[in-house]
Amino acid sequence: MIAEIHNAVKGRRRYKLTALYRCEALKNFLETTLVRNGKIKAVSASVLTGNVLIVYDESYDSRTIFHSLEKIVQEFLLDPNRALIALQPENDRCKKAFAGPVMSDLAGEPLQQWHVMEQEQVLSFLGSSLESGLSRESVEASAHKYGINAVPEAEVRSKLEIFLDQFKSLPVALLGVAAGISVLTAGVIDAVVIAAVVGINGIVGYYTESRAEETIRALRHFVQPSAKVLREGIVTELSAAEVVVGDILVLKPGTYVVADARVVHSNNLSLDESILTGESMPVMKTAEALQQKDTALGDRINMIYGGTLVTGGLGLAVVVAVGPMTEIGRIQSLVATSAPPETPIERQLEQIGNQLVLLSAVVCGVVFLMGLLRGNSFIQMLKSSISLAVAAVPEGLPTVATTTLALGVGSMRQHQVLVRNLEAVCTLGSVETLCFDKTGTVTVNEMSVVRVYSGSQQVSVSDGTLFVGDKPVDDNIPEEVLKLVHICALCNESEVIRKNGTFIVNGTSTENALIHLAIACGVDVQELRGRHPILNTRHRAEDRQFMTTLHENHGEQHLLALKGSPLEVLHKCKYIFKDGYMSELTDEDQELIEAENDSMAGDALRVLGAGFTLQASDEGSDEDQTFTWLGLVGMADPVRRGVKECVQVFHQAGLETVMITGDQSQTAYAVGRQLGLANGNPLEILDSSHLNTADPQVINALVKKAHVFARVSPSNKLQIVQALQNAGKIVAMTGDGINDGPALKAADVGIAMGRGGTDVAREVADVILEQDDLETLIIAIRDGRTIYLNIRKSLHYLLATNFSEIQLMFTATALGLSHPLNAMQLLWINLISDVFPGLALAMDPSEPDIMDQPPRDPDESIAKIQDFKRITAESAVMTASSLAAYAYGFMRYGAGMQAGTLAFQSLTGAQILHALNCRSETRSIFDDENQPNRYLSTAVTVSLGLQAATQLIPGLRSLLGLAPLTLIDGLVATAAATAPLFINNAMKKRQVDQA
Repeated sequence: MIAEIHNAVKGRRRYKLTALYRCEALKNFLETTLVRNGKIKAVSASVLTGNVLIVYDESYDSRTIFHSLEKIVQEFLLDPNRALIALQPENDRCKKAFAGPVMSDLAGEPLQQWHVMEQEQVLSFLGSSLESGLSRESVEASAHKYGINAVPEAEVRSKLEIFLDQFKSLPVALLGVAAGISVLTAGVIDAVVIAAVVGINGIVGYYTESRAEETIRALRHFVQPSAKVLREGIVTELSAAEVVVGDILVLKPGTYVVADARVVHSNNLSLDESILTGESMPVMKTAEALQQKDTALGDRINMIYGGTLVTGGLGLAVVVAVGPMTEIGRIQSLVATSAPPETPIERQLEQIGNQLVLLSAVVCGVVFLMGLLRGNSFIQMLKSSISLAVAAVPEGLPTVATTTLALGVGSMRQHQVLVRNLEAVCTLGSVETLCFDKTGTVTVNEMSVVRVYSGSQQVSVSDGTLFVGDKPVDDNIPEEVLKLVHICALCNESEVIRKNGTFIVNGTSTENALIHLAIACGVDVQELRGRHPILNTRHRAEDRQFMTTLHENHGEQHLLALKGSPLEVLHKCKYIFKDGYMSELTDEDQELIEAENDSMAGDALRVLGAGFTLQASDEGSDEDQTFTWLGLVGMADPVRRGVKECVQVFHQAGLETVMITGDQSQTAYAVGRQLGLANGNPLEILDSSHLNTADPQVINALVKKAHVFARVSPSNKLQIVQALQNAGKIVAMTGDGINDGPALKAADVGIAMGRGGTDVAREVADVILEQDDLETLIIAIRDGRTIYLNIRKSLHYLLATNFSEIQLMFTATALGLSHPLNAMQLLWINLISDVFPGLALAMDPSEPDIMDQPPRDPDESIAKIQDFKRITAESAVMTASSLAAYAYGFMRYGAGMQAGTLAFQSLTGAQILHALNCRSETRSIFDDENQPNRYLSTAVTVSLGLQAATQLIPGLRSLLGLAPLTLIDGLVATAAATAPLFINNAMKKRQVDQA
C-alpha cells in the first residue's frame, strides 16, 4: 500500500509505504533506484515510520513520481534477490543490507516476519537446532554476518561542547565585537573587563550544566546482563554481547532477555514486556506460528524481545535479531532522529537580543554621524560609539539568566529533581499539556490485590490493609476470606524466602500479589506450605484456563486447590463456602458471583476465581472432581500514592493532563477515570493502534480532544507529542521505559524516572525525578513559573537601567554637552548596579497564587509592548534626573571630570534603587503585602557601598576617571539618585488605579 501523506511544499512529496516498515533492504533499494532519475534530487526513507520523503525538480510531474515509486516497490516485492542484482556493484552499503536473510516464498516479504514462520523453518534457515544449538564455526559466521549484540549508546555532549554552548548568545557576541574594537582603538583595559564579564558567564553556565550531566550519567546501570544459551549441545552462560543470531536462549523465571528471538518451545512461558510495550500484565508465549503478517508487536505471542523479563514458566527461543536490529535498537535509532525543540526562554531571549542589536545599531550610527558632522575626529567618535554599544548591551543579562536558572537547578536538586539543562527549568513553568506514561510512572508496575469477594462480603485492600466498607479489618478476618487466601497461597508457584524477619517473594507478578495478600492477612506462608506439602501441579492450558495443585492434608484425604478464570472455576463448583458453612451453590449465588466478576472486570481488574475440594489419595484427576467455591480476587497495577492529588493540582494550575499507555482501552479508561484526568468533563479515550495509517491532519484533530491514549507504540507516543506541539502546546512527557525514549526527547520537557527508569529514558530526558515521585514535579513547575517571572523582573530592571544610559549618552551628545560617561564607567554601572540587584530580583520568593494561575502563552514575548512603554518611561525619569545633575555640574565646572562624576554617581544610585520598584508591576514599594526579599536588601546595600567606594578609594577613582565631590555636589547627586524611585513608584500606582 502506498499513500501520499504530504504535498503542501512544492518540490517535496512524502509517502507512506506499508512494506517499508522495518525493511532495511527496501529502504536501500528505494534510495538507490530513485536517485537515478535526474529529476529527483534526494530521497530519504525511514524503516521506523514507513515514510519516504522525495525532493524533486518542481517542473517534474508528481504523478510520475507516484507511479515510479509504485513500480519500484512491486519489483522489489516480486523478487528481492533480483532487485539486489540490479543494484550498482559499487553500492556496498546496499549490498551489505541485502546480505541479510530474504525469502521469496513468503510473498516477497523480508524475513522480519518471523512470527508467521513455523519453528522448524526458522531453525533450518538460521542453521540452528533444538538439540545442539550452534556450532563454533556457525557462531563465528553469524557474528560476521549480523554483527555483535550491542546497542549504540545515546550520544552525550562533550565538556568542550557544553562550554562552547555558553557563548552562543547575541549579547555575548556584541560584547565580543565591542572588546575587539576596543583593542584596535587602544582600549585594552576596556577589552579585558568585557572579556572578564563574558568569561564569568561561561564558567557559571558550564559548571552548572556539566554537574547535571555527570549526576544523570551516574544513574546508569552498570550491571552487564548475561544469558544462558545452548551451543554444541551444552548450556553455557555468556555475556549479552557474545550472543549471536541463531543462538538458542534457555529461558526460566527471572531471565533477562538479551536479544529478539522466536519462541521454539514453551511450557507456560510468560514475560513482562511493559518496558517495551507498556503492557502491565505478563504475556503468555507460545511456539506456534501466527497467521497474520501484520500482527502488532504486542500481540506477537511467539516472539520475545530484548530488554524484557521472563516472569514464569520455561522455554527455548532462537535469536533472530541482535544489536541495532532488535526492537530496542530500532527505538534507539528513532531516538537519534528525534530533534529536541528550541525552548521558549531561548526564543524569548533571542528576540530581546535582536531588538537590542537593532537599537544599538541605530543609536550608534546616529551618534557617530552626528559627531562627524560636528567636526569630531573619526577615532573619537568610534570610541563614543563603542561606549554606546556597551551601554546598549545588558552585560548582566546572560549572567542573571544563567545564574537564576542554575539556582533553580540547585533548588530542585534538594527536592531530588535533576535537571539536565538550565533552560528546562524555565520551560517547566510554561508547560500547558502534561503527558503521563501509565506503567511505571502513574502506576507502580507491580500487580497488587485490591478487592476480594468471598461468601457475601466484599473486602477492599489498600497498602496491605483489609477494609470492609470504610472500617479496617483487624485480626477478625472472615473465615471464608481466610480460606480463600490459604488456597491462593497454596495454588501458587512463587518462591517465598524469609530474611531478617521479612519475606522475599520471587515469581510472576500475579502470583506474587497473592502471596503478599496472604502476608497482609497474617498468614505464615512457609508454615502453611509446610503443613500442606505439594504433591502435583497441573498448569493452565489453552483448553483449561485454570491451575490445580494437589497437597497433603490431615488424615487419608488430599487437598486439591483450584484457581483460574472465574467462570471456568465457577463451572466446576457445586458448593459454596459462606458464613462459615459449606452449602450448595444456588442459581442466585451464581448470579451474584457473575455480577461481581463483571463489576471487577469493568474496573479493569484482573480477576481470578478460587475453590478447593478434599479427595481420597487414590481418586482420579481434577477433571472428575466437584469443587467448593471460595471467592474472587481482583488485582491491578495500582496507581502510585499521591498521583491523583497531583493531577488535581495540575488542573488547578491550568495544565491539561493526558495519559499514554500500551494497555488495553478498558484498563486505560479505568485508570484515567480514577485519576480524574478529564477534570470533571466526560473522559475521552482513543485507541492508538491505527495511528500509523492515519492522516496527520486527522491525528492533530484527535489529540486535542483525547484525555487517554491506549494501545500505543513508541512511534505512536512520538506522533502524539509532536501533534500536540503542532497544535501550539508546550508539552511535557513523563516516562520510564525504553518505549518512551523518542517521545521524551521530542517533548519540550522530557521527564524520566530516576529509580525505576531505563538508561534510554534517562539519557534523553531533560528532567530526572530521582525518587519516581510526581509530587516533586509540582514543585518543579511552581519553581519554573516563579523563575520565569523573576527573569522578567530582572530583564525589566536591566532594560530600564541600560535604556537610561543610552538616553543619557544620546541626549548629551545631541545637545552638544560632550560625553557624560566613558566606556569604563558604563561597564562599572552595568556590572555593579545591574548584576547584584538583578540576581537578587531573580531570587524573589514565589507568589502565593502562582499555582492558581494558568500557564503563560508560549507565544507571548518575555517583554511585551506595554512593558517597553513602562521601561521607556522609567528610564526617561532616571535619565532626566541624571541629566539635571550633569547640567548642574556642567554649568558650575564646565565640561570635564567633575560634571561627569555627578552624572555617574546620580545615574548609578538611581539604577540601584530602581530594583525596589521592579519587584512588582502592580504593588507599591510601601505595600504591606510585599514579601521580604533579604537578598535584594543585601544587594542594594552592597551595591550602594561599592558605589561609595568609587569616591573613597583613590586607585578605583582614578581607574574610572572620577573627580572628588564636595558636600553640596554629594547632596545634589543623592537627590538626583533618590528622586526617580519615588516618581516611578507614583507613576506605577497611578497606572494601577487607572486600570
